[in-house]
Amino acid sequence: MSEATPPEEVKKKGISRRGFVIGGAAGAAGIAAIYLLGKGGGGGGTAGCITTDLSDTEATLAVSNWPEYIDEDDGDYISTLTQFQQDSGLKVTYTPDVNDNIEFFSKVRNQLGSCQPTGRDLFVLTDWMAARMIDAGWIQQLDKANVPNLDKNLISSLQGVGWDPNREYSAPWQSGFSGIAYNKSLVGEVGSVSELLTRADLKGKVTMLTEMRDTMGLLLLADGANPADFTDDQWGTAIEKLSKARADGQIRAFTGNEYINDLAAGNIAACVAWSGDVAAAEDENLVFLPPEEGMMIWSDNMLVPVQGNHKANAEKWINNYYDPAVAAKLAAYVWYVCPVEGAQAEMEKIDPSLVDNPLIFPTADYLAQTHSFMALDEAKASSYEKDFADVTG
Repeated sequence: MSEATPPEEVKKKGISRRGFVIGGAAGAAGIAAIYLLGKGGGGGGTAGCITTDLSDTEATLAVSNWPEYIDEDDGDYISTLTQFQQDSGLKVTYTPDVNDNIEFFSKVRNQLGSCQPTGRDLFVLTDWMAARMIDAGWIQQLDKANVPNLDKNLISSLQGVGWDPNREYSAPWQSGFSGIAYNKSLVGEVGSVSELLTRADLKGKVTMLTEMRDTMGLLLLADGANPADFTDDQWGTAIEKLSKARADGQIRAFTGNEYINDLAAGNIAACVAWSGDVAAAEDENLVFLPPEEGMMIWSDNMLVPVQGNHKANAEKWINNYYDPAVAAKLAAYVWYVCPVEGAQAEMEKIDPSLVDNPLIFPTADYLAQTHSFMALDEAKASSYEKDFADVTG
């Protein structure tokens, strides 16, 4: 990863990967509710729920996003949010209240399920949750005429996803990778997931993620399976290997974002990690790399709910952030994978030291190492989550 320091006028902000931690009855109930969406739990789909678009008469927009996921005004520096308001004439209520996919789902599910407004015109959720909400009929289809930059500039690696193949309902905000991180002051290079599971010098010093799709995607890759298209037998083999490593004491714990603190403190030596966490830590001893078997890739996606009152205004927002110059300015601040073609060239004008940073602008070879997790129906997802929970505790 690049160790370049951004220029004074564009400051890097550290943020965490959009994982979720399932805990106790509340977590189990949340998962159960999500999987009911595919069985009619979404309140009957969009047909009777889409509200009248008031964009022509109301110059407002309410956006919910993750904390520290956008640049901020600072002295003479004008943020992309402020610039958008000035250029569009819209008053944006921007709220960083998406702390967790499950938690946010719990905030809005009753309103969306009963065709009531959530007070939000656009929100940002991770792939698997975005897929569930689209499948439930809770997300409005975008008017392609209003978002020409999306189709024109979306990078090829994020096109054609199984749950929204033509990006008719979603637009990636930022993306990132799930791979390996290690503390080079404690151990030599850890190059594969198989090493995490078996290397004697790592015993008891390894953590993996509570996010099933990231951890199990890497385990499937380690077995030679394709996370985007695997069988129940392949799943079972991967779960057995994970279970054995846990029982043998190789794996110390399954965690959320807190792993990065343990890695920096030396409490663990290596782990399954999210690219942005390692970049944000700004610790020269911490190294993120693609495992030999390959990485998982994920995105957080902009979505317009069926009860969003300002859909056309939300589409102006989406189209704006798919302008390469705007996308580059945002990427220089957040240091996640920029989903916009052309932003790399624009980065030359902002901070040339970031142009070749693969965590922001991965090369074709870098992206060739990435994989996505296959879409699961509610029965399969519930079954796999239970298998995973039985191992992680």
